[in-house]
Amino acid sequence: MRIALIAPLFETVPPRGYGGIERVVASLCDGLTERGHLVTLFASAGSRTAAQLVPGSNAPLREYMTPGELQETAPHLHLAMISEVYRRADDFDVIHSHVEPYTFPFADLVDTPTVITAHGTLEPPIVAEILGRYPRIRLVSISRAQRMPLRSLSVKWAGNVYNGVPVEDYSFRTQHGDYLAFLGRITPAKRPDRAIEVARRARLPLKVGAKIDPSDQIYWEEEIGPLFAANDVEFLGEVDDAAKVELLSGAYATLMPIDWAEPFGLAMVESLACGTPVIALRRGSVPEIIDDGRTGWICNTVDDMVAAIPRVRELDRAQCRQAALRFDVSTMVRGYESVYRSAIHGAAHFIA
Repeated sequence: MRIALIAPLFETVPPRGYGGIERVVASLCDGLTERGHLVTLFASAGSRTAAQLVPGSNAPLREYMTPGELQETAPHLHLAMISEVYRRADDFDVIHSHVEPYTFPFADLVDTPTVITAHGTLEPPIVAEILGRYPRIRLVSISRAQRMPLRSLSVKWAGNVYNGVPVEDYSFRTQHGDYLAFLGRITPAKRPDRAIEVARRARLPLKVGAKIDPSDQIYWEEEIGPLFAANDVEFLGEVDDAAKVELLSGAYATLMPIDWAEPFGLAMVESLACGTPVIALRRGSVPEIIDDGRTGWICNTVDDMVAAIPRVRELDRAQCRQAALRFDVSTMVRGYESVYRSAIHGAAHFIA
């Protein structure tokens, strides 16, 4: 198949630090190319890919734009890139976008089928309003839980494809470490304050590898930064791949005390790939990724998370590693191949 993949321009593909979407696109792009497909990646300059790269910006936007410039300029640059894709639509058998809202108006303008992966939460009412304008859009979910806010709408789900990670790139350790890990972003939805509370009550050190977006800078300065200092949290900042694997593989457990309907949660799979169990609150996709009592503990409250800490020793780290294979790159690639074939052959619905 001739496939166009469209990625956000904020980070390179793959990202140098934090960037779940770009990491998934990188693995998908290389996996499809390895299987013999002709893949063209539309992404920022500096991206590294086995496919043909068409840069949509001179560099990843986050590296050289201020927050104000991002707000003003990023939409235009994404729309310009997507316009280029659709000007070339006849060059492709299928167009696969990971830039959801900007792609919608273009998809019905050409005969080449478009599939769009939703990477964010679908809860805000505006999402339902937007999707209602584009009834023919083929949407791919990354978890069953992600679909729940739209269950009353007639959405054309092209499939459900879990994000994949290159499990072989994550070092596996057979022994538990002596600290708790938190990986992600410093943002209220991820609740790093709860991670601090769990670690403090469990009397274990906490190490944090996390990105601070400009929109969360005040939250960091006024709330989380002081909490880190007061509780001797080891803050590693935004970690690269090597530091991330070191953080996760050396941990006793990874904490996911989230306060939102997490659409997927790549950090959970990355932790399992290192053999490290996950202790998470029951939100969003957590029950689809964590096997309660086998690869981690799914909790309803912070008290439950604290109580689960001693029980981590009951879990087999080898089983955690094995469970991560359910979310490997080859499984994701095969899932998207099925979605593409269904779209190309004009199937009205393909619900995986």
